[in-house]
Amino acid sequence: MSSSRQRDGAQSALDASEWIEEINKMHIHRADMNKLIMNYLVTEGFKEAAEKFAVEANIKPPMDLDQLDEHIRIRSAIQCGCIQEAIRMVTALHPEILDDNSQLYFHLQQQMLIELIREGRVEEAVVYAQDHLAERGTRDPAVLRELERTLALLAFEQPHTSPFGDLLHPSHRQKVASELNAAILKAQNQEETTPRIAKLLKLLLWGQEELNKKKVPYPVMTDLIKGTIEEQK
Repeated sequence: MSSSRQRDGAQSALDASEWIEEINKMHIHRADMNKLIMNYLVTEGFKEAAEKFAVEANIKPPMDLDQLDEHIRIRSAIQCGCIQEAIRMVTALHPEILDDNSQLYFHLQQQMLIELIREGRVEEAVVYAQDHLAERGTRDPAVLRELERTLALLAFEQPHTSPFGDLLHPSHRQKVASELNAAILKAQNQEETTPRIAKLLKLLLWGQEELNKKKVPYPVMTDLIKGTIEEQK
C-alpha cells in the first residue's frame, strides 16, 4: 500500500472502489473454484448436479456419488414436509443419529409441528406439542423459545405474513435438511460435514463483526449472494 495512505503511523481505510480493485487483483485458480463447487454439491447431497458438474468441469468427486442416494431420499422427504417419513428413514439407516443428537431431533420435531400448523391441523398441532415438546421446553430455555415462536403461528389468520412467517418458508425446511445431512455424513465418517463455502462465508461475517466491534472503517459486504460491497456509514 502506498505511503500516501500512512497518517500518523496508521493506515487510512480503503473506500469501496479501492477495496474492489484490490479484490480483483487476486487470482483464484479455476481448479480451486471447481473443487469448492463440487464440495458444496456433494456435502449438501445434490447427486445429479454433482454428476453433471463432474463431467462439465472434468473433476473427480471426492466420494462415490451413489452413497448420496439415501441423503437425497431423506432430503426430499423433508423438503416435501414429510417429516415423519424422514425420521423413519434416518432411524432405519442410522439409528444412533437421533439418539446422539437431541438438538437435531428437536428441530425435526419442531418441523413436524410446523407442518401440522401449515396444514391447518390446529388441534393435532397442540396435542403434538404437548406430547413431544412441552416437557423438554420446561428443561431447556432455548427449546421453550423456539416452541413459543412456533405455536405463535396459531395466533394469526395468515401465519405466512406474521412475524414468525420465516418458519413456514421453504428455507426453514432446507435448514433442517442440511443439519440432518451433516449428521448423516458424520455417521458415515466423512471428514467434512459442512460445505467449505459455508465456512468461508461464516468467516467473512465473523471478520466483519470483529471489525465492527473495533470500530474500524471498512467497505462492508452487505449482500453475500450478489457480493455487494458498500461504504460503511
